Amino acid sequence: MLNFPKSTEFNKRIPKQKFYENIAVTPAMKRAFVEQIKIVYWRNKIATTTLNLAAGGQVTEIEVVEVRLSAPELDESVLRQIDREIPYHILFLLEYEGKYRAVIGYKEAAAGKTTFKVDRYYSTDWMGEDNLPVHLEGLTLDAVYENFVRQIAGDALGTGESASLKDSVEQQKQREQLEKQIAALEAKIRKEKQPRKKFEMVQKAKMLKERLKHV
Repeated sequence: MLNFPKSTEFNKRIPKQKFYENIAVTPAMKRAFVEQIKIVYWRNKIATTTLNLAAGGQVTEIEVVEVRLSAPELDESVLRQIDREIPYHILFLLEYEGKYRAVIGYKEAAAGKTTFKVDRYYSTDWMGEDNLPVHLEGLTLDAVYENFVRQIAGDALGTGESASLKDSVEQQKQREQLEKQIAALEAKIRKEKQPRKKFEMVQKAKMLKERLKHV
């Protein structure tokens, strides 16, 4: 898929039951797998054994997993469950009625750096497979993974010319937090009747907006 080199092709169907049978999952999680997913395919394996890439300090393999859906929405908890069961970095391709979305989790090393936890997911819009902005770029697996995240996240992470991927993600979190604070404050301002309190909140909102410009 995605015109990745033939050497990376794996094309193995994975029974979706594998992700919830013999595992303590909630009834809601099991229902999501049963009702939202048709088929799961392990499409590609991007590794030093399949491509002329140097090993990464964090990333040892990137698996490309196609998930064919029964409906256009998939619970994020399902992606997290698959990520827990496959101990590598994963590029998801969600398919519904011939359209695709690329989804990837930003993963950080957990305790002891032997496992990874997903911090958050980034996703493209629905589009034709050939239009997905996902390309193999980089000389190491770390670089390929970082480029996948940036390609899929798009403007959400900025240009990334000077900041590391971790810093870009942290800056995005700060922006989101400030935007929430501003929205909550503006809602209070609209309801506030006392001029003095309203003035104080307006000044605080201005300060937060100014801070947002520099994040």
